[in-house]
Amino acid sequence: MSNYKKPVPIPSVESKPYWTGLKEGRLLIPKCGECGNFWFPPSLHCPHCNAANFSWEPSSGRGKVFSYVVFHRVYHPAFSEEVPYVVALIELEEGPRLISNLVEIKPDDVQCEMPVSVVFEKIANNMTLPKFRPAPLY
Repeated sequence: MSNYKKPVPIPSVESKPYWTGLKEGRLLIPKCGECGNFWFPPSLHCPHCNAANFSWEPSSGRGKVFSYVVFHRVYHPAFSEEVPYVVALIELEEGPRLISNLVEIKPDDVQCEMPVSVVFEKIANNMTLPKFRPAPLY
């Protein structure tokens, strides 16, 4: 895993529980203790009601492709063996959207609204990334 050559995210203070959850194989997202809404990306206040009272709750890991793009060009040398690849905006069952890669599917087979579920890719001892793969209808 130490030979991972792609850019690696740098967790912010606000996102540390998210990254810790991923290392444990859990997709955690903030949930407001006042209005009950989930959101992403992480922040110190609910974007719906501005409350600072929130907890990190497990997501089902299920969602759908809201939008996507297929990259055919190599913008970073570490991706040269992977083109074409899909970067998608995933709408989680809980509501928030996050950007990730779609795996285990040919780029030509991706469609908006298709159901997906999270998988975890450990890229280093201290870093795991969420990716999504096609899922049966739920």
